[in-house]
Amino acid sequence: MSVADRLGGRFDGLTAAEQGVSAFVVGLSVLLLFGLITGGLSPTYFLYLVGLVGMYVLLSFGLNAQWGYTGLINFSVAAFFGLGAYGTALLTASSSPIGLSGSLLLGVVPLTLVGLFVAIVLAAVVAVAIGVPTLRLRADYLAIASLGLAEVVRVLILNQQDVTNGSAGLRGLPGFFEGWPLLGTFPETMPTLRVAELEVSIPGVYSTRILGFTLDTPFWQALVNVALVFVFVAVVYAVLRRAHRSPWGRVLRTVRADEDLAEALGKDTYSLKMQSFVLGSVIMALAGVFYAHLNLFVSPGDLEPINTFYVWIAVILGGSGSNRGAMFGGFVVIAIREGTRFLGDLLPEALPSLGIPFTDLAVSFPELVATTYATVVNNFASTRLLAVGLLIVLVMRFRPQGVLPPQRELVWPASVAESSGPGETNPRETIEDGATAGAHETAATDAAADEGSAPDESADTADADDTTTADADDGGEDRE
Repeated sequence: MSVADRLGGRFDGLTAAEQGVSAFVVGLSVLLLFGLITGGLSPTYFLYLVGLVGMYVLLSFGLNAQWGYTGLINFSVAAFFGLGAYGTALLTASSSPIGLSGSLLLGVVPLTLVGLFVAIVLAAVVAVAIGVPTLRLRADYLAIASLGLAEVVRVLILNQQDVTNGSAGLRGLPGFFEGWPLLGTFPETMPTLRVAELEVSIPGVYSTRILGFTLDTPFWQALVNVALVFVFVAVVYAVLRRAHRSPWGRVLRTVRADEDLAEALGKDTYSLKMQSFVLGSVIMALAGVFYAHLNLFVSPGDLEPINTFYVWIAVILGGSGSNRGAMFGGFVVIAIREGTRFLGDLLPEALPSLGIPFTDLAVSFPELVATTYATVVNNFASTRLLAVGLLIVLVMRFRPQGVLPPQRELVWPASVAESSGPGETNPRETIEDGATAGAHETAATDAAADEGSAPDESADTADADDTTTADADDGGEDRE
């Protein structure tokens, strides 16, 4: 079997949503590759975008561990992100009033590694301190309390100039691997590579220039950053995936679906919610640490509430409780935010008139349409955020469970391999997919015939089993 056949077989085995997500990711990757080749996107900026995607994926993972697993409504994502960023920046930035000098602590331990540890501990301590009085609150009161926490942290950082430098922020942060053996000097030791500019043309029809860029120290530095965030994302994903399928994860989902039921079964729901809250907060702080050493500058503006809402959009878009959905949501948010940044410069400032050639007749757009278009294009930096809001409205209207709901993540791969069809992972598909349902019915009929029972009765029994399983699954989705 060729590689193309294997890829085609795997693609056919995906659900319709997974096929759509795969097509979207491949299409956007092709577009980015086109931008790299034609010079519209520099390699260093491309790696910077990948780093931002990784940072939002980490934030989505953290919120998913709280909201998707346990049902905790946390509107203080930006606060824990800021604690992570300031936790390491205060220790390592050259402009920090309380920072340490040098790149090594006691001449042995890299200072950035100490900053990472301090940021995680700080986030965990604050999460416990906040969780003690708030996690017993009802969901809506917890949302208000967490929103207040985010503003308290931002205002404290803004006004404590003796410690945080106030609105000026902290500059002079080192790269994460500064002071490390080998990796610390990796960007400087790598050679500068210059890719020549080429001209591609179709004589008399089309001509363009491609390539023509230089890979020097900033590129290698960005490459190291991307490697770092990949490690963070991979480790966090593996931990959350394992936790999601463990008995602990199942209890968390019970707490989310019916807290009274979990308490009736003897579970300490307060303790479970605290564990989930601290775990998610630490992951958010990890994203803040990465951002600080990626951007090399942090300020109170990074803690604005809009960043919290971006993360919520990413989680809801991907599917609450789904780690794959959190990754996809973070990817889409950055694609909209950064992909539309320069789109306003490419569009004409006004709609052209719809003139009909060779006649004096000319048709124009209605004034309201033309005015609205000009307003949107001339203020594209702000109005592009409307696309994010419109996106979440459409998702909640037509697919409230998200693009990649978590059902398939909760089944071990070995169980899928041993099952006779996709109905084991999504009973709803068994009903919708007539061919697969027919295969199941045929198998059930054959098995019944082997046991000596009537084929028609066996088929009816198989239908009843499928319907019962589907109804049970629907009930579970409704409760979520």
